[in-house]
Amino acid sequence: MPLPRAILFDLDDTLIRAYAQPEEAWRRLLGTFAEALGTADDAAVERVRVVLMDEARSLWIDQAAAAKWRLDIPGARRLTTRRALARLGYDDEALADRIADAFTEMRRQEYRLYPDAHATVDALRQAGVKLALVTNGASATQRAKIERFDLEHRFEHIQIEGEFGQGKPELAVYRHALERLGCEACDAWMVGDNYEWEVVAPQKLGMCGVWYDPFDAGVPATATARPTRIIKRLGELVE
Repeated sequence: MPLPRAILFDLDDTLIRAYAQPEEAWRRLLGTFAEALGTADDAAVERVRVVLMDEARSLWIDQAAAAKWRLDIPGARRLTTRRALARLGYDDEALADRIADAFTEMRRQEYRLYPDAHATVDALRQAGVKLALVTNGASATQRAKIERFDLEHRFEHIQIEGEFGQGKPELAVYRHALERLGCEACDAWMVGDNYEWEVVAPQKLGMCGVWYDPFDAGVPATATARPTRIIKRLGELVE
């Protein structure tokens, strides 16, 4: 598949590993809070994880709530953790906040650049492809990641939800990035891990939706659109 004139890249869990595999991450974190939760029973700790993730899903599936809380991920974690512990009979918001904040800090410390991210982006730039980084989230949080992983100079345009005022999957987000790159939708790809944001929405504009599936999750059973291409490594884009 020949390279396009332009590529829009997602940031979290595309160029950097940030929020992937939350089940495993929460299981590790909650294990350190077993004593505070008043149990040494692994099954009881697992019940906390299940309820906590259920509350998180309930929040993020609400599009209006998600648009608000994407700009305050630590606050969203506090809210869902408080709700989860309350459901389980814990009347201790301070404990809920300690757990949520510990998870936020653990995730921050564990951010990692995917091994082929820099090499892939640099190869695309050298090949003359125009590049934009298009990410949801708060300005300060996302700018810190961009600086930490030496990404800013690699993109002609960086667009952050908290700065632009809208986030994916709003079609205006993709249109604006394409406009800044001087490229038509039919000559561009969107690359990322979120099926709705990186496949379904951009294809509505005529872009190619390249789905990054490093954990081999497979196309969602409820998918209403097929990705133009599926990659498991970023390096596949330039091979």
